[in-house]
Amino acid sequence: MRHLLNTLFITSEDIYLTLDGENVVANRERQEVARYPLHTLDGILSFSYSGASPAFMGACASRGIALAFCTPRGRFLARVNGESSGNVLLRRAQYRAADAPAPCCLLARAMVFGKVYNARWSLERTLRDHALRVDGAALADASAHLKGLLPQIAEADSLDGLRGLEGAAATVYFGAFSQQILGDRTLFSFQTRNRRPPLDPVNAMLSFAYSLLAHDCASALESVGLDAYVGFLHRDRPGRTSLALDLMEELRPCLADRFVLTLINNRVVGRADFDFRGSGAVLLGDAGRRAFLKRWQERKQETITHPYLKEKIPWGLVPYVQALLLARTLRGDLDGYPPFLWK
Repeated sequence: MRHLLNTLFITSEDIYLTLDGENVVANRERQEVARYPLHTLDGILSFSYSGASPAFMGACASRGIALAFCTPRGRFLARVNGESSGNVLLRRAQYRAADAPAPCCLLARAMVFGKVYNARWSLERTLRDHALRVDGAALADASAHLKGLLPQIAEADSLDGLRGLEGAAATVYFGAFSQQILGDRTLFSFQTRNRRPPLDPVNAMLSFAYSLLAHDCASALESVGLDAYVGFLHRDRPGRTSLALDLMEELRPCLADRFVLTLINNRVVGRADFDFRGSGAVLLGDAGRRAFLKRWQERKQETITHPYLKEKIPWGLVPYVQALLLARTLRGDLDGYPPFLWK
């Protein structure tokens, strides 16, 4: 089992990363401001434009430390990858499955099933825990609709049909998403999912959470020897980690969405944590981003019982476990990919 090490987040825009022996050094204007031993890290996510030295990037690649760069506002820019450590036979099996309609649809179907299942149980959990504070009828109707889509997803025999069902489920789920918001509903008003740029605080946090989750999923896939750029549900596109986007689908409702709702409902974030632009875009500010990242790391340390393995693991290891299960499925060790079904 992979140990859950730490992810180092660089949130200051003027930090330049260098290598000193077995340490990563954070520099500002050529002055050292912090250093961290590399052996304690499994990932580094930088929101700085200053970048990193080639020697440091090479050290991360050789040690298997996932290094990714984003804009200060959280838009993904690039990942550093070293020589592939994946089993060539596993990747060949992945490519064959991606090119064959039936196996490709079978794997994508399991992931979409997991996503809709978890979306439904997110609504059910809110209905169970806060029945007196929410519109119970609206949540119950949305949950019933999602439940009705699950058998259709399980029988879908084409990617186009599967994507249509996923889109229908997303419309229902996000149509009831605002009912799960118990905090300041004036500030955290949610009408629909929007991005590039997000137009309200809820969408700003959802987009940021999805960026972090996609990074974790890409790292997990590469760590087990899979190609994060060749997916089953998401079409191939240069520079896009399509398989990471596939893998994160089933984790969006239970990990990213519930996390955002927790921050709102527990009043962890407020108006001062957001940057409201004249263009209408709404982004997390520096303070909001730091609070978000701190609690994201704390959430990843929380323990759950994995529904398939029946073992207790931290939330942060869920992408790695699912990547391992996907690899075993492609090798033929499992009859089918078991999605993460949260409840």
